[in-house]
Amino acid sequence: MKPTRYIPILAAAAAAAAALLTASCVKDTLYNTPHPDHGKITVTADWSARGEGLDIPATWTIAMGDYTGTETSATHAPDHLFTPGSYTLVAWNPAEGITVSGTTATVAPASGNQTTGAFIDNTPGWFFTHTEQVSIEKDKDYPLTATMKQQVRELTLVVEPTGDAADRITEIVAHLTGVAGTLDFATGTYGAASNVELPFTKITEGADAGKWTATVRLLGVTGTEQLLTGEIRYADGNPTPTTLESDLTEALAAFNTGKDASLTLGGTLVETPEEAEFSGFEISGWEPVEGGDVSASL
Repeated sequence: MKPTRYIPILAAAAAAAAALLTASCVKDTLYNTPHPDHGKITVTADWSARGEGLDIPATWTIAMGDYTGTETSATHAPDHLFTPGSYTLVAWNPAEGITVSGTTATVAPASGNQTTGAFIDNTPGWFFTHTEQVSIEKDKDYPLTATMKQQVRELTLVVEPTGDAADRITEIVAHLTGVAGTLDFATGTYGAASNVELPFTKITEGADAGKWTATVRLLGVTGTEQLLTGEIRYADGNPTPTTLESDLTEALAAFNTGKDASLTLGGTLVETPEEAEFSGFEISGWEPVEGGDVSASL
């Protein structure tokens, strides 16, 4: 009787099948995602730090590596896959009067007839940003939260004229120096100083009738000083226009922090005689007005 050869053949087949099964099981446990060689992100925007009464922006944008995407809902889940490495995640919302390049926001030049100095838009849109360092590994999903920081703050100035000519004031033409025209929101670095026009109008009703107020929105303040300069004009040119100046450097020293809260400052116009002749006005006693209420004591 010839010896059988079936047993070694069957044994070899069984071993091969077992090896294949083992390899298959190992492959299933190696990969946790459909993208084993890349990472994937999902970004949710958190707008809770915005100022009172401000709406959530209609759209927002994220950029990371070579990817840029725009979103209208709370969460952005791009199909884009990221190779392993370190990235800077940047998020911001499009805002009127502000352009973004990389992590630098720039306020648009002012429109109108300003011909001296660097004047910028005094009412840019509400602007929010987020930056974060992200380390991507392969075969992982990353749920991220972009905590949107408000970068534009509202400033209101309220002044109360004094003296016999106070009721004859028809116009206050003024501007503020030392205003930031650019901001690198990744580093918190403000660029060169610019100017903004202060659109003063007279309050004609209520307890504050006779006071003058101006409201602007600023990316921030920068440089060594913030000066209010301008001119006060009167009915029928009587008296002749007088100069106006005030140093707000101290009052605005902390302006770049807590931008989600508007700031209202009140001061009093006082005459500044020189050599027994009237020369102009200064604004003294700048003080924060609690809650932005113009009717508070100045």
